[in-house]
Amino acid sequence: MERSEEVRRWMAQAKRDLKAARDSLEDGNHEWACFQAQQAAEKAPKALLLGLGRGAWGHSLVELLDRLSGIYGEAASLLADARELDRHFIPARYPSAFKSGYPGMYYDEETAKRAIQRAEGILRWTRERLGELGVST
Repeated sequence: MERSEEVRRWMAQAKRDLKAARDSLEDGNHEWACFQAQQAAEKAPKALLLGLGRGAWGHSLVELLDRLSGIYGEAASLLADARELDRHFIPARYPSAFKSGYPGMYYDEETAKRAIQRAEGILRWTRERLGELGVST
């Protein structure tokens, strides 16, 4: 498979994850909106790393963007958003992340909206970098 096709596959799923996050927000499933936003944001830098011919392993958005900051200095400006999104990777899904209750009790609409906005920014930045590489998504 060509590198650009692999990049498009990853970005297509990132966009679907972002749509799922918006749908979950609309349905009131705020914890899922946060997790899906994190997933969308995680897949985008993986697509860019693949486009650059680099490995794209791991689930930490902070680590993925940190790797990209060596190539694109401005990626460092996204690290605060990445830290916030990475916080949703486990707790949004597992009741054991909390002393009592379940994830849906601890997530609200504002938290979900912020997560989606952060993911949108990371996807936008990634699409711009991919465009510079001549890859349309």
